[in-house]
Amino acid sequence: MLEISENLTSIRDRMNAACLKAGRDPALVQLIAVSKTFPASDIQAAIDAGQNVFGESRLQEAAPKIESLSSAIEWHFIGRVQSNKVRKILSLFDYVHAVDSRKLAIYMDSVAADLGIRPKIFLQVNQSGEASKGGFSIRELRDEISEMVGLKHLEVVGLMTIPPAVVNPEDARHWFAEMRMLRDEIMQNNQIEIPYLSMGMSGDFEVAIEEGATHVRVGSAIFGRRAYKISGELG
Repeated sequence: MLEISENLTSIRDRMNAACLKAGRDPALVQLIAVSKTFPASDIQAAIDAGQNVFGESRLQEAAPKIESLSSAIEWHFIGRVQSNKVRKILSLFDYVHAVDSRKLAIYMDSVAADLGIRPKIFLQVNQSGEASKGGFSIRELRDEISEMVGLKHLEVVGLMTIPPAVVNPEDARHWFAEMRMLRDEIMQNNQIEIPYLSMGMSGDFEVAIEEGATHVRVGSAIFGRRAYKISGELG
């Protein structure tokens, strides 16, 4: 458990250094500790080390953890959202990062209306057009953003992206820069506020921060190697 605390300290130091390099305020970048596949005891160790924002990607695994841990924790759902699980996800999580289509957003809006809540969501953008990844294409995002922001029972707070896998984090830089510029363009052209960018994981979060990330999703660098890999994992 000491290792988790030490890892968190290291990650925070690296985040602060990336912010300093980019001339950004570290307080404006949030670390999401991705705890999928790890037990509640590991999450508690991270809580004891001062971490209170966590990400999970599988509802069945996440629900008992959420119910057994402090209600003060901020939970982010970072997995692919299945329609038949929307109601439960919205009931348990504060943020949803992978709203990947107009159809899903409209359905989530109707469920949120039924629940009497207004959840915060990130729209997933598939910048590279990879068939293995969900998300709005850049063209779809430009065409549909006004409708998404206009949904009465969802609050679009940001964009989320997963760039193509690279060996050198520097090779992901242009994807992160493009996402920041796209967000800024959409805000200016539509006179709307979308303050957050969820981008960057264990291998490239420093580059993502330098290019404008407000939320980084870091798991293995905090908790260690996972026993198994989740298809389409986002952190």
